Amino acid sequence: MRQKIVAGNWKMNTTVPEGVQLAKDVVAAAAAVPADVKLIVATPFTHLCPVAEVVKGTRVSLSAENCADKEKGAYTGEVSAAMLASAGCEYTILGHSERRQYYGETDAKLVEKVKLALANGLKVILCVGENLDEREAGKHFDVCEAQIKNVLYNFSAEEMASIVIAYEPVWAIGTGKTATAEQAQEIHAFIRKVVADKFGAEVAEQTSILYGGSCKPSNAHELFAQKDIDGGLIGGASLKAEDFIGIALGY
Repeated sequence: MRQKIVAGNWKMNTTVPEGVQLAKDVVAAAAAVPADVKLIVATPFTHLCPVAEVVKGTRVSLSAENCADKEKGAYTGEVSAAMLASAGCEYTILGHSERRQYYGETDAKLVEKVKLALANGLKVILCVGENLDEREAGKHFDVCEAQIKNVLYNFSAEEMASIVIAYEPVWAIGTGKTATAEQAQEIHAFIRKVVADKFGAEVAEQTSILYGGSCKPSNAHELFAQKDIDGGLIGGASLKAEDFIGIALGY
């Protein structure tokens, strides 16, 4: 049985006190969510240590939003995978569309980030997905396939056990647009096939694939009911505990 996951990506939002309170609110409300659904909060770097204390011993796991592609050294402003692990992280998000778009993050750089994350005992939520031009040109399958092959095909079937894939229809992030449940299922099934082509059906069936495009309490149930959608990577709606938990109740 694949792990069901609802992960909140806070992005560059909340001050440290606000983030600590949000984490407390999520922990307090988590009991309402089915026990087989993993809850994750991904916070800004500044929040990791205090939020780690809040979620310690609870059913809520901690993730970073990114990590460096270098082990250590003179890389001012960067945060290494080892630092994240020592701060209490279980996961890190890598390859988010905003990192790709605004900071020029390449697949080659992501390979290095994934390697370091796994080497330091972190699990990875790897984001893939197409923008609006690519979707309208019918290139969404090609884009997702290339991103998966360029990054994940560098790893082993054993390492895939520590990797979650998040599909982001970039055109649906922060726009209020949402892929229909049918569109989302179609691309999720395709992504699973790309994984199976390299690692085999068993690994593909065990890989959780999350939907990451404007998921909210009102559409979560329809999305999560699809065969190949194993949860959500939630952006704006994760900034209110009520909305975040409401999405998780979509199961």
